[in-house]
Amino acid sequence: MHIPTPRYRGPLARLQPEPMDVEAVKRQGWREQRLLVVGLDDERLHWTEREMIRRIGERLYGQRDGDREARHA
Repeated sequence: MHIPTPRYRGPLARLQPEPMDVEAVKRQGWREQRLLVVGLDDERLHWTEREMIRRIGERLYGQRDGDREARHA
């Protein structure tokens, strides 16, 4: 019978962050606080939905830094 030897768990092991399920956090934010977090590159959205989200973001927060240079080029 093979009994695995226990690995040494250092004192800092408890400080290691647990992996986070980002989609679960987004879902919880929407359901509990009506906050929507969505990326413009989310392939689950149709291009018209992404464009609408981009326009809302620009209206509320202004253009992104990288978008100014790309549009003026």
